[in-house]
Amino acid sequence: MLRSRRRRRLRGTRRIPRLKGLTVGKLIPNLITVSAACAGLTGIRFAVEGRWEHAVAAIIVAAILDALDGRMARILNASSEFGAQLDSLSDIVSFGVAPAMVLYFWSLQTAGGIGWAVTLFFIVCCGLRLARFNSMLGKLPPYAYNYFTGVPAPAGALMSLVPIVIHLSFGLDMVMEPVFVGTWSVIMACLMVSQVPTYSFKRFKVPQPYVLPFFVVVGLMLAGLAGRPWHVLTLVAVMYLMTFPFSIRSFHRLKAEAERLHDEGDDDDPASGSEDQDQPNLRSV
Repeated sequence: MLRSRRRRRLRGTRRIPRLKGLTVGKLIPNLITVSAACAGLTGIRFAVEGRWEHAVAAIIVAAILDALDGRMARILNASSEFGAQLDSLSDIVSFGVAPAMVLYFWSLQTAGGIGWAVTLFFIVCCGLRLARFNSMLGKLPPYAYNYFTGVPAPAGALMSLVPIVIHLSFGLDMVMEPVFVGTWSVIMACLMVSQVPTYSFKRFKVPQPYVLPFFVVVGLMLAGLAGRPWHVLTLVAVMYLMTFPFSIRSFHRLKAEAERLHDEGDDDDPASGSEDQDQPNLRSV
């Protein structure tokens, strides 16, 4: 009797085993990433149907979702290696394959094999840009964390669609010519894989006196998007291109300052100088 009572008590105190798995909150970033890929692929469908406004809008939605998934992963503490690989796959679909195919169906297909070669070139450059970005994570010097090396994939995808946006804004038939579209696509592809430093607006800080004017400008742009979306997008593209000289100048200034401080630190350390004299070939090994 005593043994049976003890067994009953032990059974009553045992913890109910929990189901192993991930909560819905942990899956939200990956769901956003999948949604971005679906938006990019939907842009291709709209391009096949000749609905160019919807095709551009679908890729813009993909870019917005791509900006949200990383932040949601950090907020929910749901970062994982699986999510990082899924994000790279989504990016090459949404910002490599989708815009290239939209441009191909819009103009480049009339150029035959050359148009298809330009399409493949853009996709390959986007893949190379993403591979370089993943390989450089955590390896950048401190002064470079506010910059991208080359144009990021979402910006490159949206900038490649500028000929369509200009055509929708002003009705210019010249921007539909395969020569113009192909040249523009090659330039954007080269910028993605280039070493040109561009601003990372994710870490961009607005000085306190300019916070209110910044909100005013953003409000005006949102109002413009409601009334004249394609004109506003053309203006945004021009403004983004105009930031390149400033980002290049500020990056090289910070790099020179960091190198100067590093050299001064080496000069102040007497041990490093004597070691270089005793072992002149050590660094070349």
